[in-house]
Amino acid sequence: MPELPEVESIARRLREGVDQCPSLLGIRISTATLHWQRCLVTPDRDQFLSRIQQQEIVKIYRRGKFLAFELSEDTLLFHLRMSGDLLVQADRNTAMRHVRLTLELDNGFALLFLDPRKFGRIWLVRQPEELFADLGPEPFDPNLTVTQFHSLLHKVKRQLKPLLMDQSFLAGLGNIYTDEALHRAGLHPLVISNQLTIDQATALLTSIQDVLSEGIQRNGASIDWVYRGGDFQNYFAVYQRTGEPCYRCGTPIERIRVSQRSTHFCPKCQPLSLSH
Repeated sequence: MPELPEVESIARRLREGVDQCPSLLGIRISTATLHWQRCLVTPDRDQFLSRIQQQEIVKIYRRGKFLAFELSEDTLLFHLRMSGDLLVQADRNTAMRHVRLTLELDNGFALLFLDPRKFGRIWLVRQPEELFADLGPEPFDPNLTVTQFHSLLHKVKRQLKPLLMDQSFLAGLGNIYTDEALHRAGLHPLVISNQLTIDQATALLTSIQDVLSEGIQRNGASIDWVYRGGDFQNYFAVYQRTGEPCYRCGTPIERIRVSQRSTHFCPKCQPLSLSH
């Protein structure tokens, strides 16, 4: 958390502007203040503060769970990890907790990187592709056909839940949307990937794209104090619904641990056998 829909929603908000905060596209960064140095991966603090000044924000986009600002010379990258968020603030005198980086903008606003748990990371790089090299395809990549997806599933022999959360396999999925997609596809989280038929791979890819699209449409999920603004949590089918009836069949939702992660599923709609 945040996952692909939350990061995409943040990118869209910063691109398009919201409420009284305008779009950041075409805005220059006047000065930067790094409040917690350990969140910066590269370059070192002095280089970062000097290089980023007066660079213009040209493009804001997402790759996997990375939030990227293409600047006039460099690319500024954020990985929000467990609790990161970006907020545009009009009143620079308003003190806020957990701010790790402040970017003063030439339009009078400030862009704040907030991260209560301090797991988030920042990069300022010339070639962002190097950081993206180990990421798998995007779920919405038009080149990711059902045939290719089925082939990728069969190249490995892994349980579906941890495989789908592996960013080198598919970029952007986390705990929430993996559980939701597997439920929509009718697949148990412990099913082995190379056992899936082409029809099941089709259902899984479609379910992944559908649940992510709905998450983006609803501005992501707000399940605690970390991420704000979305309402997809009101439409969860299985995630955090342990013991509650499945909307499809009425069977109580179960919770197990898979690769150290809480995993939610319906034992009737998602049987472990592939005979269905």
